[in-house]
Amino acid sequence: MLSTFIAGASYSLKTHHPNLSYFSSLFSIFITIIGKNMETSANSISRLLDHPNGQITHIIVDDYTDPWVEPETVLIQGGFARHSTFWYHWIPSLARTYRVIRRDTRGHGKSSTPRPSDNYAYTLDTILSEIADTLDQLGLQKVHFIGESTSGMLGEAFAVKFPNRLHSLTICSSPAYLPPAALELFSFGHSSWPEACRKLGSRAWGEHLARAPGTLSSTDRKYEAWWVSTIARSSSEGLAGYAEFLSSLDTRPLLSQISVPTLILAPAKSAATGLEEQLEIARQVKGAKLVIIHGAGHEIYADKAEDCLTAFEEFLFDLDFRGSTDIA
Repeated sequence: MLSTFIAGASYSLKTHHPNLSYFSSLFSIFITIIGKNMETSANSISRLLDHPNGQITHIIVDDYTDPWVEPETVLIQGGFARHSTFWYHWIPSLARTYRVIRRDTRGHGKSSTPRPSDNYAYTLDTILSEIADTLDQLGLQKVHFIGESTSGMLGEAFAVKFPNRLHSLTICSSPAYLPPAALELFSFGHSSWPEACRKLGSRAWGEHLARAPGTLSSTDRKYEAWWVSTIARSSSEGLAGYAEFLSSLDTRPLLSQISVPTLILAPAKSAATGLEEQLEIARQVKGAKLVIIHGAGHEIYADKAEDCLTAFEEFLFDLDFRGSTDIA
């Protein structure tokens, strides 16, 4: 809207007052500077971060805390095919108390997809280093990490490799690995999960997933249409490359090494991770708190957002209380 105003005003000056082209240029510069200042002072900011390896990460920063408060930061990392847009409904509650960063993982949303010429090392270390670099570029030493579904595995690995960068870890509907049955489910009759993403495309792959029992969080057709079209914002190759990475990821050996405070939001009816697996993760992670969320399927962050938020906020309150008690 601002750019339209700038262009229109400049055009008017040049057209109706050709001798004022110099002042028109100054006017454009002046308004652009104002626009940039307005953008950086907004409560919700979309940013693109350049990593040393040449990849780009898209984030949305939401901060509706009081101006004189220096809040702690919550980093939200969505699961496969789900990028920052999917978490819109968590912001009104969280961003009043915390700075909230929604991050598109590699190949998702507005984050870049590695090209063959990039010689990108699609490894766990690479993904974790990009998360750490995101924090570095934002000047953040520590965050509360929320990893949904497969991004919970990223959170577990990050907690082991960079424990000093986390206040806490929350995993939501997160398996510790993807067994053959899950990989077959996501393949939808194709030779592999990545191949399904490439052959079907991101939209059709999302449509297939929406029809699988225990996955989508709502039977509302309008929601399903929005959900599929939002998944389609990621490229098929972006999803395929990330699917290849996830297909062999296994964080079970790391669970006993997690030392940061951990909350497990366990879905009661997920097609991707059973309740017994969630209980086993809780047994492996020392001191972990497990809360069972009774949702329609896998995406409890969506259909049971209030229950998840309540559990998360109570978890953080307990951490603050314990911290203040320790100081006293």
